[in-house]
Amino acid sequence: MSIHPAVLARLKEAVGPQGFTEDPHEIAPHLVEWRSRYQGHSPLMLRPKTTPEVSRVLVICNETSTPIVPQGGNTGLVGGQIPLGGEVLLSLSRMNRIRRIDPEGLSAIAEAGVILAQLQNAADAADRYFPLSLASDGSCTSGGNLSTNAGGVSVLRYGNMRDLALGIEVVLADGTVVDLLRILRKDNTGYDLKQLFIGAEGTLGVITAAALKLFPKPAERVSALAAIPDVASAVGLLNRLQSATGGLLSAFELIPRIALEMVLAHIPQTSDPLAAPSPWYALVEAESGARFSLREIVEQALFSAIADGIASDAAVADSEAQRTALWRLRESISEAQKHEGASIKHDVAVPVAAIPEFLARGIEAVQRVVPGARPVPFGHLGDGNIHFNFSVPKGGDDTAFLARWEDVTRAVHDLVHGLGGSISAEHGVGVMKREEIVRYKSAAEIELMRALKRTLDPNNILNPGKLVEI
Repeated sequence: MSIHPAVLARLKEAVGPQGFTEDPHEIAPHLVEWRSRYQGHSPLMLRPKTTPEVSRVLVICNETSTPIVPQGGNTGLVGGQIPLGGEVLLSLSRMNRIRRIDPEGLSAIAEAGVILAQLQNAADAADRYFPLSLASDGSCTSGGNLSTNAGGVSVLRYGNMRDLALGIEVVLADGTVVDLLRILRKDNTGYDLKQLFIGAEGTLGVITAAALKLFPKPAERVSALAAIPDVASAVGLLNRLQSATGGLLSAFELIPRIALEMVLAHIPQTSDPLAAPSPWYALVEAESGARFSLREIVEQALFSAIADGIASDAAVADSEAQRTALWRLRESISEAQKHEGASIKHDVAVPVAAIPEFLARGIEAVQRVVPGARPVPFGHLGDGNIHFNFSVPKGGDDTAFLARWEDVTRAVHDLVHGLGGSISAEHGVGVMKREEIVRYKSAAEIELMRALKRTLDPNNILNPGKLVEI
């Protein structure tokens, strides 16, 4: 794709001398995603500072049919943020102001380029809590999290970004700025328009700011790692802890022994907190207000589970340092898996009750395709979202293993669909799963998605080729 120099000149003028770069070395880090599966190219990266600048850029792009790819922190895993066809790259990184923190109203207004950790810290300084928590806290941004409907480890109690968003500011393909930055908890005046753009991966509009929910800061947080014999016991422990805490469980993460061993082998300053190995583990966390005796409740529930054979052992964090160490075991799994060679990964969701069946049948199905493939399934059992990953067989060839990606994916996705699940739980569709959703969604759903795209972006300039094709 070639973009006329006159168009590039107009775009540069729209954002001013500090708002763009044509330097290949500066652009290069924005052209490849974390897994290195997608390598893009772009002649120009725009870095607007304000919403009016974004509007001016889109007016020009729409008038000239110039495609543009919005990008947040470039932490996406399905290629949605990469300009694969030489499009203009629109980085929202300079739009990084927190416009407002309202402790009494339990809300914040943050621009699209605000890094998640920055928002978490600002809420904490106001004695409030923003609960979204991802392994990429230090680099992912509000705009990117909204565009992919990010989830993370606290969805069980607080929901994903759809649930955390009160309102948004969005710029449409023709440059129209739509101000939906309402902080109301109730607004029943027609279509909930913000939800069109949350999870749309920048294909319907560019989110420039968002009104987000804050919560009272938890007075007590209890974290524990429990050893469990099998996945069915994990589901039983989840239900037991939910009942015992009255729904105060914020995270319930499933970890297989192989994943823990990878972390212990490759990640410095990690250690096994339990005396004996176990086939599976559950990392659990509950949060409450003051004077709730939450630790005692969680401990009693764990003791009861051990007595009943649902768990065999448990370690409860006695300090913030111990809590951090437990979470380091979970959050380092993806990094540790890289050291074990090539991996084929899936971000899927099935009903919680179906997880034991899914894992048993899914592992068997994949190992029929690739004998010896090492299953490393982990993640958010509490909300049904499993990162169903496989590492190359010990001593196997990475290239040969990755060549079976499509065969493995077909086996996994067919099973997920048959169990009433979703082939993308929190990573989005991007380009990786664009054809896959056509296979599993109904024709009516796909046509409705295409109709929305044609209506809001008739010239197909916003992130073309991602999510849905028209």
